[in-house]
This record gives sequence, C-alpha cells and structure tokens, in this order.
Amino acid sequence: MRPYEDITDPSLAKALAHPLRTQILTALEGRTASPSELAVELDAPLGVLSYHVRRLVALGFVKLVKRVPRRGAVEHYYTATSHPLISDSAWASTPSIVKQATVKPRLDTIGAEAFAALADGGFDAAETHLTRTPLTVDVMGWKELARSLEKLMREIERIEAESKERLARADHADEQDVSVVLMLFHRPSAPVATSPVKNGTAGRRRARA
Repeated sequence: MRPYEDITDPSLAKALAHPLRTQILTALEGRTASPSELAVELDAPLGVLSYHVRRLVALGFVKLVKRVPRRGAVEHYYTATSHPLISDSAWASTPSIVKQATVKPRLDTIGAEAFAALADGGFDAAETHLTRTPLTVDVMGWKELARSLEKLMREIERIEAESKERLARADHADEQDVSVVLMLFHRPSAPVATSPVKNGTAGRRRARA
C-alpha cells in the first residue's frame, strides 16, 4: 500500500473515509475494473458506486485506464493510483466516527483475504510468518513502535521497487503476489473471546507455517 501523498488535511481524510470509497480503493489495488464490475462485487447500486469512483478520480486516488466499447456504450475501467497515507496530525484531528469508517472496511478486507489465503494454501510456504505480540509500553515506547513501523514500511516499499525491476528484466518469471499486514493499536480494555489454546500456552504466540 504505497501512499499517493501524505494527507495532512482532516477534511480530505474525512472525504476518503466513506466506507464505499475505502472498499473501492481496496478493490482497485493492483487491478483494473469497471464500475459495473465493482457494483456487483461490492453489492452497491451502480449509480452510487459510479459517483464515488468519480470523486476518487477527482481526488487523484483513482485513474481511468481504458475505455471499451460494449453493446453500443463505452465501459470505463479504472485502477487505484495508490492508497493514500493519512498523516499523524490529520488522523489526530479526524472525528472518531470517521476513523471507524476508515478502519472497518480495511479490517474486513484483511480478514477475508487471510481466510481465503488459508484455504488456498497461502500460509504453506516455509517463510510464512504470523505473530501476535501483546506488549505493555509507556508513551515513549508507543511512539518508538510507531516510528519503527514507519521505517519498516519504507523498507517494504524499497524491496517491492527493486523486485519489480528484477521481474521486468526476467519477463516476470517467478512473480509472486503477497500481502504484508502491519498493525499497531491499543488493546481493548475488555478481554476478547478467543479459541482455547492447546497445551495451556497463552500470552505471546508465534506461528510459522
């Protein structure tokens, strides 16, 4: 998920927080689709979805890729230019309800993608990594964690850019589609129900396929 720009304006962050716009951006990451295809996929009225696609185009986060004549009409195909990155200051000024509207579709997508990958053998590779590490930190530790994740994101972007260069030279031999999920959040105050852990293991859990 590479940022198109660093969003510093809370009003723009709010404009991006509409659940359907978030779903559209997610659906168009790394692919091309028409509004009619997206309307079926996202179970949304075509007119409503087309409006939000146009708004995302106007904001610069979606672009028109091609026009295809189809039964006397022209079907437009779009792709995401990239996903916006909202700055810390803009996020801090964004209303809580907007934050929830921004985050929920992303979590839904992450969960759906992970379960689909599990069923398709996506966690079978030796290098697969799945870690949940509950921590207790102070304010300084929290900020250090946030900075560490920012550095890791830049490293991930560098790895992808260099991989694309090698793939282009090798005619895309051995190309692999992968997803990296990074999350940092305060744990809920109330315990969350989970499946029983075998052999009495609790707390930090690390799973490698």
